[in-house]
Amino acid sequence: MSRRVTTVLLTGAAAAGLAAAWPAIDTAWAQQARAPSLRSTFPAYVAQAQAAPDQTQQSATSPIPEAVRDPAALIQNQPSTISNRAPPRASRPVLAPGLRGVTQRQFRAPQPAVSTLPQPGSAAPPPLRRRSIVEEDPYAPLGLRLGNVILTPATTNSVGYDSNPQRVSGPNKGSGFARYEGELGIQSDWNVHQLRGRLRGAYSEYFRDGEASRPDGEGALDLRLDATRDTRILLESRLRLDTQRPGSPDLNAPVVGRPLTYFYGGSAGVTHDINRLQLTLRGSVDRQDFENAKLISGATLSQADRNQTDYGLRLRAGYELTPGLRPFIQGDIDTRQYDQRVDSNGFERSSNGYTVSVGSTFEISRLVTGEVSVGYQDRAYEDPRLRNLRGMVGDAAILWTPTPLTTVTLRGTSELGDTTIAGSSGTWARRATLEVAHALRRNLTVTGFTTFGRTAYEGQGLREDYTAIGARLEYKLTRTFAVRASFTHERLNSTAPNSDYTANVAQVGLRLQF
Repeated sequence: MSRRVTTVLLTGAAAAGLAAAWPAIDTAWAQQARAPSLRSTFPAYVAQAQAAPDQTQQSATSPIPEAVRDPAALIQNQPSTISNRAPPRASRPVLAPGLRGVTQRQFRAPQPAVSTLPQPGSAAPPPLRRRSIVEEDPYAPLGLRLGNVILTPATTNSVGYDSNPQRVSGPNKGSGFARYEGELGIQSDWNVHQLRGRLRGAYSEYFRDGEASRPDGEGALDLRLDATRDTRILLESRLRLDTQRPGSPDLNAPVVGRPLTYFYGGSAGVTHDINRLQLTLRGSVDRQDFENAKLISGATLSQADRNQTDYGLRLRAGYELTPGLRPFIQGDIDTRQYDQRVDSNGFERSSNGYTVSVGSTFEISRLVTGEVSVGYQDRAYEDPRLRNLRGMVGDAAILWTPTPLTTVTLRGTSELGDTTIAGSSGTWARRATLEVAHALRRNLTVTGFTTFGRTAYEGQGLREDYTAIGARLEYKLTRTFAVRASFTHERLNSTAPNSDYTANVAQVGLRLQF
């Protein structure tokens, strides 16, 4: 009760004092309003630090009560644990926690603008420089387009010299010759399916030995029909035209000229992919015809007993281990039927055979590509006097590119063949060819090659070894014209008497291609 009374009395006294001093207060406030004031955001303790030294004395003698002049003075002047001094770091700039310790040098400069909108009236930017397209072979023929098929025809006319045109043993006379050669390449340009092939035909005319003049040629045409994404139908055709040399063991008498031989056939098959497994089934028919030979006496030597037809069936299964490696296993069965049941020596030559082989297609770093296979073949003849012909067979085709300018090609074959020599079941024929081509310039290529072949006649002890070595040069003038030159040395060593021969052939010609 006493506290309330004391409070009321004090309040009344203060009000009476305030009313008596109101004119003076009004005058003091007017003076403070005219004086310049500090910024509202400036801390109070900073303003006190800038006050004049005699401010305390003026405040003590001022007729305005301190409570009115400075309402906070009642609190500031009271003894308290709170200090009335400015904080020790009050004059320092306030830094955000994330910016403390970071200087201006640590800020990255703004990235330059990649592209800006063109300003009105500004010059257009220069066009970007396009990278020139590097052509693989600037001297390759462009071809002639026939619908969606590209044809690449070419002709080559050459002249040269052959030291042994007839490839006979003993003394012989060389002769100059002219060679006329024509080629046609076929390549389709379809979204699906594919047609490709190459045909070549040539004729060699000898000036001093007309009987040695002869034709030769070969060709292949393949058609692939894409039935579905995983199924393809394969159609193939092939032919080869060649001649027999007068000293061949199958010609059992001296002949004039070079009799012609024809090899042609076709095949049809289907290939189906099951994930990485590829299955191929193919049937084939091949035909061999031999022209009758003309003897020195003027009589005719019939070779009709050598004409035959070969029917074959092949099943092949391959599995793709990697994109460049596909091993396979292959099985073949075939039957060879001769037009004449009995040949001129009284033997029945028709036969049945089977072949089992394994191999693989491969690609190693795109530097070595090819296909290699090896197998075993067994052939049984209708004539019981002829023993079964058995042996290893195989094929190899390897392409090695050690440098962009050098190409090495290796081809090899091993096969069992037929013969009409009395008492012999057939032949073993092995042949290997190695070629090394190097481009001295983009339009100048030098090629060295060597060939070795061996033919052995089963049951007769007869063997022939053939060797050839030579070099070729091709200088491309333009896409259309090229100059070709070559030299070849041939040698045949035979166990048959008077069958060895040696020949050197050199020629140069002009090639025209489109």
